[in-house]
Amino acid sequence: MASGGGTVASLWTEVNRCGQNGDFTRAIKAVNKILHEVKEDVTALHCKIVCLLQNGSFKEALNVMNTYSKILGSELIVFEKAYCEYRLNRVESALKTIEGVSEQTDKLKELYGQVLYRMERYDECKAVYTDLIRNSQDEYEEERKTNLSAVVAAMSTWEKASPDYLGLSETTYELSYNAACTLIGQGQLTEAMNKLQEAEELCRVSLSEDLDITEEDIESELAVIHSQMAYVMQLQGRTEVALQLYNQVIKLKPSDVGLLAVTANNIITINKDQNVFDSKKKVKLTNADGVEYKLAKKQLQAIEFNKALLAMYTNQADQCRKLSSGLQSQNPGHPRPVLIQVAQLCREKQHSKAMELLQCFADHHPESASGIKLTMAQLYLTQGHVTKACDILRSIDDFKHKQGMISALVTMYNHEEDIDSAIDVFSQAIQHYQSEQPGSSIHLALVREAADFKLKYGRKKEAISDLEQLWKQNTNDIHTLAQLISAYSLVDQDKAKSLSKHLPSLESMSFNVDVDELENSHGANYVRKKAAKVPGDNLPKEQGQGDVKKKRKKKKGKLPKNYDQTANPDQERWLPMRERTYYRGRKKGKKKEQVGKGTQGATSGAASDLDASKTANSPPTSPRPGSAQASASTSAPAASNVVPPRQQKPATAGPGARKKAPQKKKKGGKGGW
Repeated sequence: MASGGGTVASLWTEVNRCGQNGDFTRAIKAVNKILHEVKEDVTALHCKIVCLLQNGSFKEALNVMNTYSKILGSELIVFEKAYCEYRLNRVESALKTIEGVSEQTDKLKELYGQVLYRMERYDECKAVYTDLIRNSQDEYEEERKTNLSAVVAAMSTWEKASPDYLGLSETTYELSYNAACTLIGQGQLTEAMNKLQEAEELCRVSLSEDLDITEEDIESELAVIHSQMAYVMQLQGRTEVALQLYNQVIKLKPSDVGLLAVTANNIITINKDQNVFDSKKKVKLTNADGVEYKLAKKQLQAIEFNKALLAMYTNQADQCRKLSSGLQSQNPGHPRPVLIQVAQLCREKQHSKAMELLQCFADHHPESASGIKLTMAQLYLTQGHVTKACDILRSIDDFKHKQGMISALVTMYNHEEDIDSAIDVFSQAIQHYQSEQPGSSIHLALVREAADFKLKYGRKKEAISDLEQLWKQNTNDIHTLAQLISAYSLVDQDKAKSLSKHLPSLESMSFNVDVDELENSHGANYVRKKAAKVPGDNLPKEQGQGDVKKKRKKKKGKLPKNYDQTANPDQERWLPMRERTYYRGRKKGKKKEQVGKGTQGATSGAASDLDASKTANSPPTSPRPGSAQASASTSAPAASNVVPPRQQKPATAGPGARKKAPQKKKKGGKGGW
């Protein structure tokens, strides 16, 4: 028994030594020997669980806890159990384990905050970290502030909340980076870029102090900052610079799969429907293992949307429908999956099905009906159904009284020459603002536009009420008063006369203006013409009155060298030779008697003069036996020996013009292809 006790004591000494040295594998072996000697030892079991956690064997540690749960109890190993569940991505089980404890320690609160952050319950997570910072003082205060700033950044980015100022000092590059993320969520892109540059400088300074860290390690740590810089540039419209920075991050091959997935996704959004081959390579990075545990739900959702759009751009219709249908089942109230399906149907020229799908979604989800109806109106316009598009737009209660919507409706009705419907749009809008915002700038602007529109199309009677309303708002508006008098002159002349009394008198409208000086000024567009000269003004002036202006002599034009002044010029000299009346065409037959002219084997007429048999002194020759006498004086030409045309072969590209096949880029040190 004594020897057994001595053995156990020596084993505990070995466990302690291995724990201090970080050799948890040997410590587990020693603990197992202890448990072999003393079964169900609570301390030994607890030590074994801790050693398994340090080695990353979370499943094995959880199995030990579940096996000896009665011996260990729930309070002793609650932190270890919740931590194992958290690391195994069983977040809901970890939350249930933590909330089942009556009193939480500081380390359990730390884990509780991590679990809440993973579940995107940011308000509760913020309260946990705020309480920890306020009620604890240890060496982990900086880490808690970093986690709190991360929570604030997530609230600003994903919930569009404006968090209170917490007064966190940005002494580390993590705090500066989180502050930049908060500014991005608030839309302050320039300030966010400056903050990211500060974070980059702090990171370089802090890491360069450690001699064991190489330049590659520093660049790997800076990858997340550079990727966020590229995102800010992309939001600012500097897509080319952002794309270069994204590709630099990809070439570094960082170990964070979440960073790789987000960077690849942003490259795909820049490519859009261009450079599809590169996008298909980048989309593979978004499918890495563990990505779903590194990113927020909205990030994962955006990646899935882009996958569906990429399938549409690459003409993978079935894949696009499959992805969009899966997204719709996961997010039944989100309109984007439906819009992707509609876009795919429109690419397939199935506009009727697309319209039915939009109408069905709008009926089942009225909260998203406004955007869907705008898409329906756009589809009607592309098909040329302007009136149907107007009806859809007028059915959107959220937008039908907006100035942009009123302008669009009036323009489309005007295009269709439906003036009555355009005036009705103005009337409904004016009634709305008359009851909601009477006398506001928007209200009066609509009244003015309605009056001008009615006057433009000859509806002066209908414009009277609008003009009266405008004139009552500003009785000094002479232009509106003149329009009102012109409109009343067609309806009630007595009213027009009474209103004309309010016009200013001519004396009040006259100004002391020198008309000649105004017309001769530099800004005058019209200059009065000078009066015509009276005959006799061109007489030479007398001596002493001034010199007479000399006239410049015109130079005589040059004549052709062979020009005959006595001959009359040809009246048809400007016409082509073939169109002149005296043109008789070329004379044919002049050159028939020339030797050496004609087809191959033919005899010329001049050869007959050289034939001695046809001279007067030569005796007649008898025909050869067996041949018929020629009926004509000239012999018939022989059949010409025509050389057949050479068949032209299709040209082939020689070695110099040969096209090279596209070559892959050489693989660099840490880059991809």
